[in-house]
Order: sequence, then C-alpha cells, then structure tokens
Amino acid sequence: MPAATRLLFVRHGETVANREFRYIGARDDALSEHGATQALQLAQTLATVPIDAVYSSPLQRAYQTATPIAEQHKLSVQVVDELCEGNFGTWEGLSRAEVLARSPEDERQLLEWERDPSLPPPQGESFSMVQERVTAAVAQLVLHHPGQTLVLVSHVGPIKAFLCQALDAPLTSLFRIFLDPATISVIDWKSAPIVRLVNSHAHPGWEKARWLQFTTL
Repeated sequence: MPAATRLLFVRHGETVANREFRYIGARDDALSEHGATQALQLAQTLATVPIDAVYSSPLQRAYQTATPIAEQHKLSVQVVDELCEGNFGTWEGLSRAEVLARSPEDERQLLEWERDPSLPPPQGESFSMVQERVTAAVAQLVLHHPGQTLVLVSHVGPIKAFLCQALDAPLTSLFRIFLDPATISVIDWKSAPIVRLVNSHAHPGWEKARWLQFTTL
C-alpha cells in the first residue's frame, strides 16, 4: 500500500487588499511588493522539501506565489481552476464594515452568510460550493500522485474549507480559523486526511505573523 500523499497547502502572498481585510475572490489582484518577498521566502523554506508537483489557482496572486516554489524544484506550475478563491459577488473589494454599512439588506445578507455556509453572497459563491469543488479536485490529485508530496497554492477560503473537511468539522468552523498570507498548512491523505500543520509562517519569523499584530478582527 502506498504511503500517504502529502498536501502542502500554501495561501498566496499578501496583496494590498489583504492588508486592508477586503473581500477579494474572483478579482485578480497581483501580489504587493511585500507579497512577492513572501513568495521568495516560501520558495527558500521549501527548497529542501522533496516536492513532486506544484499546483496553483489561476489567479495571479496565487500563480505568482507558486512560480518561485516551482522554479526552486525545476518544476512547472500546473493550474487547477478549482483552487480558485470563492466569488464574493457584489461584495468584491469591500471590507466587512463597508458591506454592513452599505444597506440594511446587505447587512442582513452578510450576517446570514456568516451563519449559513450554504448561502452565497449576492451574485457570488457559497462556502459549501467552494468546499465541494476543492475537495473533489484534491481527491483527483491524490489519485494521480499516490505517496507523493504536492504544493497546492490557493486562497484563504478554499484552504479553510478543506481543513474543515479534513477535520470532519462543521463548515461554519472556517470562521474560527485564521490563515495569514504566505502560510503553509499540511495535510497527509491516505485512507483519511490527517492535519499535520496549520498557518505556519516560521519562514519569515514568528514576530512578523499577522495574528501577533491583531488581537481582534
């Protein structure tokens, strides 16, 4: 029986909108200057890890993060559309506070969306839909790479949704998981997924972790 397939989930490096805690899903923001530095730090950190393939969301903030990792291992970046961030619809580019202030209807919809992962933002995609597509795509990758180590560069929503799946936790738990940009989460998948690591950012130094800078969101 083959060994477990190791999945190194990488959240893309920082964008300007991430720093401002804005909803960006389908919007194709590039990495900030700091995000590009984070991508290089990730590549250096993973340089000694035996990696067999690098997969990425098609959005440029993910692809730009994946590229130096792949180059470090002389691999190409393979695009998987299902690793894309969820679509926030009419909330794209807004912060939570801006959505709440936009209209009473937006406030009602956002609060319901935070309670019920089957509800999408207006003209957007629900967390249930994100979890379904990401889980199906990862299951196919595991079938194609038994016993290998894969880097999957994605976004905060899909990674948290998959962590809930791996932990057999309610999808509402994703609101209780914080993932910094340019962090690594590790899941081993054999007969069942085993979560090994979540939100690791030791590569730039713990003192630079965003969660140390914020006591509340």
